[in-house]
Amino acid sequence: MKKYSYTLIIFSALLFICTAGCKKITEDGPLEFTDENNVFDSKDSVGLFTEQFLNNIYSSLPKGFNRINNNILDAGTDDALPNSTLDNVQYYSTGGINASVLPDNTWDANYAGIRKVNIFLSKIDRVTLKASLKGYKERWKAEARALRAMFYFELVKRWGGVPLIGDQVFDPQQEIKIARNSYDECVSYITSEMDQAMPNLLSPNATGTFASNFYGRFSRGAAMAVKSRLLLYAASPLNNPGNTASKWQLAAKAAKDIMDSVSQNKFAYKLNDVATTTHYTTTNMAGITSAAKISAYVTSVNKFLSVFSTASNNEIILPYMAATSTGVESSNDPIGYPRAGSGKTNPTQELVNDYEMSSGKSITEAGTDYVSATPYYDRDPRLPATVMFDGLFWLTRKVQMYDGGLDRPLGFGKTNSGETRTGYYMRKFLTSNASGTSYTAANHVFPIFRYAEILLNYAEAQNEAIGPDLSVYNAINAIRNRVGMPNLPAGLNQAEMRTRIRHERRVEMAFEEQRFWDIRRWKIAENVLNGTLHGVQGTFNGTITTYKTVDVAPAKFDASKMYVFPIPYKEMISNSLMSQNPNW
Repeated sequence: MKKYSYTLIIFSALLFICTAGCKKITEDGPLEFTDENNVFDSKDSVGLFTEQFLNNIYSSLPKGFNRINNNILDAGTDDALPNSTLDNVQYYSTGGINASVLPDNTWDANYAGIRKVNIFLSKIDRVTLKASLKGYKERWKAEARALRAMFYFELVKRWGGVPLIGDQVFDPQQEIKIARNSYDECVSYITSEMDQAMPNLLSPNATGTFASNFYGRFSRGAAMAVKSRLLLYAASPLNNPGNTASKWQLAAKAAKDIMDSVSQNKFAYKLNDVATTTHYTTTNMAGITSAAKISAYVTSVNKFLSVFSTASNNEIILPYMAATSTGVESSNDPIGYPRAGSGKTNPTQELVNDYEMSSGKSITEAGTDYVSATPYYDRDPRLPATVMFDGLFWLTRKVQMYDGGLDRPLGFGKTNSGETRTGYYMRKFLTSNASGTSYTAANHVFPIFRYAEILLNYAEAQNEAIGPDLSVYNAINAIRNRVGMPNLPAGLNQAEMRTRIRHERRVEMAFEEQRFWDIRRWKIAENVLNGTLHGVQGTFNGTITTYKTVDVAPAKFDASKMYVFPIPYKEMISNSLMSQNPNW
């Protein structure tokens, strides 16, 4: 394992300016001369630098947006491709990863976060806070432990069992030789840490100090959300090959505990049901559905998009808090606007095909109202809220994604970078500043956890534990109804409900770093990532655009080894007790 510089960690903590509801650091002199006695100062009765050190640890949470060489993680799945054939995130869908080439290698970053927590926990008791801050130290410790458990989860979902180092702070020059713990041992540790942290964490509520001052911090609800996802992954086929029912029951309970806290008014979480931002109007979306439905349809699109463009809302359980910026738009805008977006993220036809018609029918089932000549008409409102397709309004005009159009000037197959490879761009997360010529910094709150996922987690675990009871239907229908989609049909059996839940998870959570892990834990990556990923080619003739599905990129997934990441090469050569994952 990697050696760490204690001094570097102290300095980086002090240099970081937190955006998660905390104050900017002030200092009397150069921070280079600050040592641990100043950070954890026994005479600092308000814990100024101590809290700032904790705030810095939050910067190690998953950032989400375009974090892998300006690409999103899901550009390495069947949901999207990067617009350059040279971008290495697609090695996950082409079988190009190995122990030395690992685009999403977060091993160092997460162990660095764990080390920061251990330093914090080992030093904080030096600080004596004034009486009016009673309970603060206990809360800070709890937040630190929850963050550490989260970092371990980030490691475990990539590599399986990893070394657990407890509270130990290694000497900076010490050679660290530690064997890996088992996957189940890591799950038990993370669960135990969250349970022990919870009593001292803040309870999330809609009013008062939490909403105004602590949004973005690890609350009791966030700790419970980590447990919900962790236990769902532990119950899934990848990690539960014997399909032990009790693991599904634990996962269902973890999600239900959050839902019960909501129903009892202990937590203020809910599905966002207000269009707080007017991303679209009935005028600029005219023609995307019937005139009779357009008003309700636009409201549904705006409600969904408002989850991701509102600085704080009650659906997001744990966000990655960042300063207002233009990076999401500049990386993902269609390329044909004067403000010169990069169009990095290109959704696949596979993803687009999974969105139902607004009637609730899929585009392939018997009796569907889908018409191939108008492929984007009257689809699930989450489609135009997630994917930028030909004819969708953006900023000042409709997107031109046909060959020779402003946003695909060279056309299908004519370039390996610089414009969409699939005929689509990502729409989700982008703010709709009306200017087509310049960017304006905006809120981009990446939802590490949100309440919709908790409902999905519960539905999946409960369906696997006992079958599709009424509570499973209620959870999925709540998500569908939020965007005006009809209820699921009655009478589904367990396998049919499983298919519906997996569909709902894909279209609801697209580009939120869910699909990448879902296809692995369900052990379906070998099915969806072996073959060809597709896009669309549009041909404009006069006033009519015709569309055909085209092959875009080959996909390859080796089921004998790729369900978990290879342990990074440098860890293998520096730690004699480290063991490699099978077949790597």
